[in-house]
Formats: sequence, C-alpha cells, structure tokens
Amino acid sequence: MLTGKVALVTGGSGAIGSAICRVAAKNGAKVAFTYHRNSDGAASLLEELRAISGAHLSAELNYDDFSAIEGFAERVEAELGGIDALVNNLGITQVMPFALIEEDDWDQMIEVNLKSMFFFTKAAVRRMIRRRCGAVINMSSAAGHRILEVPVHYATAKAAVMGFTTSLAGEMKRYGIRVNAVAPGLVEGGIGQNISPRQLEEYNRFCATGRPGTPEEIAELVVFLASPLASYLNGQTIFIDGGI
Repeated sequence: MLTGKVALVTGGSGAIGSAICRVAAKNGAKVAFTYHRNSDGAASLLEELRAISGAHLSAELNYDDFSAIEGFAERVEAELGGIDALVNNLGITQVMPFALIEEDDWDQMIEVNLKSMFFFTKAAVRRMIRRRCGAVINMSSAAGHRILEVPVHYATAKAAVMGFTTSLAGEMKRYGIRVNAVAPGLVEGGIGQNISPRQLEEYNRFCATGRPGTPEEIAELVVFLASPLASYLNGQTIFIDGGI
C-alpha cells in the first residue's frame, strides 16, 4: 500500500506509534519517527524497522521546539525523500478527577496534545504543498466524543483534533492533500494500562465486540488512510472502538 512512500510518525516509540511504524514498513514505506526520552525503545524499534526493509530514521524531539521539528523534516526530505504521510500520534494523558485539575495540568495537556500536532503538521504540510500531494492522519480518541470515564482535559484535547482535521482538510484540498483523523476506543498497552479492572469490565460490557482493541488494529487503519486506497476519504474522523 505504501511502497516507495515516506511516512513520518510522531510519538513512534509508544504502543500505538510503534505498531504504526511496523505496519507502514511492512507495507513498503520508509519510516521516520520521533520519540521523547524512550531512547532504548526507539533504538530497538529502529533496528526492527531496518530488518523489515530499507532506510528509516528516528529523532528525539521536544513537542514545542519548532526549529528542531523543522530541521528533522528537512533531514527526512534529504535522506528518505518527500514526506508523503504524516501521522500525528504524539500525545499524553493524566489520570485526574476534574475537581483536582490545576491550571498547569490543563495547560500541559493542551500544549502536548495540540501544539505538537500544529508544529509537526506545519513542517510537513509546507513540503506537501510544494509537491501537491500528501496525507495527514491525526490521532483523536473516542474519549473526546463519547461519555466515557476519562480525564476531562484529555477528552477536551482529543475532541479538538476533529475541528483541526475538518478545517485543515478544507484548506488543503486545493493542493491534493487529504486530512483525516482516527479515534480509537480503549486499546491494549499505552494509555490502556492505566485503567482499573472495574473500568475494563465496564468497557467490555458496553463494547459490541466485548474487548479492547490492539495497537496493530489501529495501525492497519492508519496505514490504509495514508495510502492511495483511501483516496476518496477526506476530512473524516473514523472511530475504531469496537462499537461503543
């Protein structure tokens, strides 16, 4: 699906991010990914990707350092080729009741989940505009659109991804750039590790498939959206939550 394409994945060393990188590489893409602090996981993933196929890149970047993000985009373009797909997967959560959320908690949640998306998209889209093609996939969450027991500031940030996606898709259509979002439900690993047995039982009870998803299931959808097979999908937020 992505043979000869270049995919840039942010937050690539986490459970979903690393699955996206692997599935993209298995589908023929050259993968560049970013990470923060998890250098051991990133090194292991990079080695794994190179064993699958060809040239891949990684970089440790801060979400709020636009000059470094721009520099990595230039490096990806120089070493791998033009960026065909950007996956905005970088994000954080925090288990916190609303009454205990402080201003700093709120600001950090919005900053990491939304400013990173803005900065990476700005760096990638500038290059896509020049080539008049590309795909952007933003990671939202069912948490921003369903009544679920999740932190309010996290749900707020993830809900905002839909507005960003819809508006950007409208602006980028003239350049042949598609913009979509993926909204996973509960997924094994990553954030899913923070929930209690009671919350897991409740999710399974209301989920039509009766289980959480896997990172690989999310990754398959993301790679499809990045590929030419999804050429008629644009401006959409696609829920992959097992039926909530």
